[in-house]
Amino acid sequence: MIVDRGSNPFEMGVATELFGLRRPELGIPWYDFTLCAPGPVAMHAGMFTMSGIPGLEAVEGADTVIVPNRPDPDHAPDERVLAAIRGAAARGARLVSFCTGAFTLAAAGVLDGRPATTHWRWADLFRARFPSVRLEPGVLFVDDGDVLTAAGSAAALDLGLHLVRRDHGAEVVNAVSRRLVFAVHRDGGQRQFVERPVPAIPDTSLAPVLAWAQEHLDQPLTVADLAARAATSAATLHRRFQAELGTTPLAWLNAERVALACRLIERGELRLEAVARASGLGTPANLRTRLRRQTGLSPSAYRARFAAAKPEV
Repeated sequence: MIVDRGSNPFEMGVATELFGLRRPELGIPWYDFTLCAPGPVAMHAGMFTMSGIPGLEAVEGADTVIVPNRPDPDHAPDERVLAAIRGAAARGARLVSFCTGAFTLAAAGVLDGRPATTHWRWADLFRARFPSVRLEPGVLFVDDGDVLTAAGSAAALDLGLHLVRRDHGAEVVNAVSRRLVFAVHRDGGQRQFVERPVPAIPDTSLAPVLAWAQEHLDQPLTVADLAARAATSAATLHRRFQAELGTTPLAWLNAERVALACRLIERGELRLEAVARASGLGTPANLRTRLRRQTGLSPSAYRARFAAAKPEV
């Protein structure tokens, strides 16, 4: 992770917590995490100065590079930092940004023609400055393969956990998220955090009905079943899901079923019929379709990649 003048300590802490801490309880090799900088740098709001850490030469051997955010997007990043990012991109390293770090990636020229996101507050400025980037301001993060961008600072946790899942699978990321006491997947996007009037009478939380549904995924649940459990109409349930989660009841239900199927595959279940039945996806054909849609992998490819990554807990 590169830190630069004005870098956000929170985002640095997120990356250090996720990738820098040792996790022997998982029983697998973990990340080799390094902070580096172009020299001593004053952190955000001048709270403290980082010194005594490796220089930008550390980027040359990194498989993944997290770039610095921009405390003031109107100021250009350090040219030495941009050169290090371009070099990493040229040799195929995975590039990651949190919040306004998308401005750094765009300034380095690695986002041209690609999808990306940044904090909603800076979306208009980003579009004006980098019109060749396909900005997606309504999401928490964008995964474009070798370049990944997160929205606000807290979305660094969402993207960081997504990286852990991509690298190690659902069982491992669930173990890490439990340690963090942070949901491994937040439905919806940052549109739900854009400034808007607070309702005079907030709706009752959906948490009870969500918890109930997660315990009954093997059953043929429908939106009508969820609405009945929530003691409301299907139309009202749709509105509440959109307001609280930024998604629809059916989309949420399908995502939860796929997540359960992933966990079952990682735990060693070889029979697709059993996985499809236990997760509520019904048939192996539906399991294949939805797993590929959500993860980009077939069940056999997912098993080959992640079944050996089961943590020792």
